[in-house]
Amino acid sequence: MNLYFDYNATAPLCEESKQAMLEGMDVTGNASSIHQNGRRVRQKIEQAREEIADFFKASPAGVIFTSGATEANHLALCGFEGRIIVSAIEHDSVDQARTDRVVCPVNAKGVLDLEVLEDLLKEIEDPTMVCVMAANNETGIVQPIEEVSALAKKYEAVVHCDAVQAIGRVSLSWECMDLISVSAHKLGGPQGVGALIMRKEVPLKAQLRGGGQERSFRSGTENFLGILGFAAAIKKARNQNWKGIKDLRDRLEERLAKQCSEASFLTRLEPRLPNTSVIAMKGVKSATQVMSFDLAGIAISAGAACSSGRVKSSRVLRAMGVPEDLSECAIRVSMGLDCEERMVGQFLETWMKIYTQTQSQLRR
Repeated sequence: MNLYFDYNATAPLCEESKQAMLEGMDVTGNASSIHQNGRRVRQKIEQAREEIADFFKASPAGVIFTSGATEANHLALCGFEGRIIVSAIEHDSVDQARTDRVVCPVNAKGVLDLEVLEDLLKEIEDPTMVCVMAANNETGIVQPIEEVSALAKKYEAVVHCDAVQAIGRVSLSWECMDLISVSAHKLGGPQGVGALIMRKEVPLKAQLRGGGQERSFRSGTENFLGILGFAAAIKKARNQNWKGIKDLRDRLEERLAKQCSEASFLTRLEPRLPNTSVIAMKGVKSATQVMSFDLAGIAISAGAACSSGRVKSSRVLRAMGVPEDLSECAIRVSMGLDCEERMVGQFLETWMKIYTQTQSQLRR
């Protein structure tokens, strides 16, 4: 039986999203058409838009549907005419969106250096956007977004937050953010749909032009079924309680620490997502671990395995100053609400087996 510990990559499609999309399959029409069929599709899209807007305490007009968070991030950054400051641990879709971005470092805990950020903000001459993710996809570290926002507002900068990993898992103050990037599939919604939430009207240049959909911010026929599933997942995220999973994650780390003194927990003592653990198995490369766990029927991830299946050196861990001999041996374990104690036991048994085997080979 396959055990899935890779929720930060994607969550299984939840029943509510599946049902919403199945019902939508019986509806035919293009939301841009003015006949009855088109108006029916438009009505359902606008209902979904209102549901999502309410979650973020935003105006429905501020919900711009996209193909996912990567596109939402590009609309925010590439559409903004001015200076961009990004944290050193942003997702690649933020870090690589603009070559002229200014990078603000993080400390050894993986938290944005607020003193450096203020120094960068003091240099403002042009309109400026500060881009800080709510929680890191690799480490789970939660950023002090309210403090970041207060600094940005002090210097009249716009605040953009990639909130993909944090939604439904930790409590966030949406009021302090101007732009928010969201992806449905991290919540149990479908892949291929997301949104840029504009809580403040920010002048952005469209990246996709032609049809004028989404208030001309994003042309192209809307992903009707995806939007329905997205709204259903957002609605479900309102009432999720992750305390049990946090306790389960903590027990996994405690048990592993007792079983193997060589196990290193890279973010164990920092504020982080309740479902995420980053563990280094000294002497065993991340790719080797991922393959070994997979052969044992357990899905985990290397920290930087978010680009076309490649396992590469973690830019995030480097930015935190994690020694290379640890960062190249780190894996990410990210749990979902359906994870159980027996799954932790199976993970620990497999971890010890891989570690024992590889250490035996290294000693030969």
